[in-house]
Amino acid sequence: MATFEELYQTLLAAAVRRNLPEAVRQIKASEEYDPKQLDCLLSPKKYPVVWKLAECDCPGGTPACVEACGFDAAAPDGNGHIAIDMTRCTGCTACVEACRGHKIVAGKDVVAALEAVRNHQGLAYVLVAPAFHGQFSAQVTPGMLRSAFRKLGFDGMVEVALFADILTLKEAFEFDKNIRKEGDYQLTSCCCPLWIGMIRKVYSQLIPHLPPSVSPMVACGRAVKALHPDALTVFIGPCLAKKAEAREPDLAGAVDYVLTFEEIREVFTAAGIDPSTLPDEEKDHSSRAGRIYAHAGGVGEAVKSTVERLNPHRKVEVRVRSADGVPSCRQMMQEVLEGTSNANFFEGMGCPGGCVGGPKRVIPTEQGRENVAAYGDAAAFPTPIDNPYVIELLRRLGIETVEALLEESDIFTRKL
Repeated sequence: MATFEELYQTLLAAAVRRNLPEAVRQIKASEEYDPKQLDCLLSPKKYPVVWKLAECDCPGGTPACVEACGFDAAAPDGNGHIAIDMTRCTGCTACVEACRGHKIVAGKDVVAALEAVRNHQGLAYVLVAPAFHGQFSAQVTPGMLRSAFRKLGFDGMVEVALFADILTLKEAFEFDKNIRKEGDYQLTSCCCPLWIGMIRKVYSQLIPHLPPSVSPMVACGRAVKALHPDALTVFIGPCLAKKAEAREPDLAGAVDYVLTFEEIREVFTAAGIDPSTLPDEEKDHSSRAGRIYAHAGGVGEAVKSTVERLNPHRKVEVRVRSADGVPSCRQMMQEVLEGTSNANFFEGMGCPGGCVGGPKRVIPTEQGRENVAAYGDAAAFPTPIDNPYVIELLRRLGIETVEALLEESDIFTRKL
């Protein structure tokens, strides 16, 4: 019987060679496979983002996955097994990393995504998270990565940092409008699905302090589909929780598939693609503010600098308090509830170090932070206010002024 990993590698190789249907026929004929595991890999949207390969058989005491879960999603089911409550699960993968028996695995969408790109009749775009810089070797420029995705069959690559620019501008306007006196405060509402999940599921009384913004990933997917209605969109990042976010009922449809940096590295290896040897199709559209979203403290710094550009004479300055990692975020939320912090803008990142510390990153967290900081410093524009591409894109989307970002929008707004 093939293991889950062996089955995955076989299907991945077949998808890259573009002979997946024949490979599936051979696998089924061999009968040396688990039918449910095969279906999970071929049709991942039918299953949760965290899969149970088999029932757990942990020794006495509290199972490691239950102890690791910060959202009470993994719990005994009364029959001696562990059940995962997907209404509570945020896709953080803590249970996957804690499972000593390797009975719980993170969902893999890559086989289905590659097949969708191959069969799609319209345009196919890859949307790359701001944490991407340096993940596929220090020598790989954004332009080289764009060339690599073209070899995989994509028509183009969009840096999600440009949409982080737009969401920074939206949250800066929200802050400038609503935070007018001491005691007022705002929670950042974009970027991290673990942070938003924590607020919605654990600290719901604080929802009124969240601006009604989607994440840059969702904004990017919606914008691409607004401009190209037949487009297929595939997001690439370091975070499994983004797979769960893309499936949320009010956000579904913006992003068709979410793949991780680990999955893309496996694809490049299977396809024999070395991005560092490919042409540099450089395009530079994002500001420093959008690029630094990927590391802890980046969102707060981006919003603060943008508010100061919008209204340099504000009486109430932006005072940022940031936290990264679920325990630190919980501590910060207690400070908010108890009124013991003098900050008025709170930023939370579910992973230590921020997105660069995501569980599906390829390089160490600190190296990722350094790469993102350097990429931010190399930007031609410091804030989205200074970025002409932001204005141009908003107009193409039918938004004539940046101030209109405060209005409800089908692209940038969600109902919290």
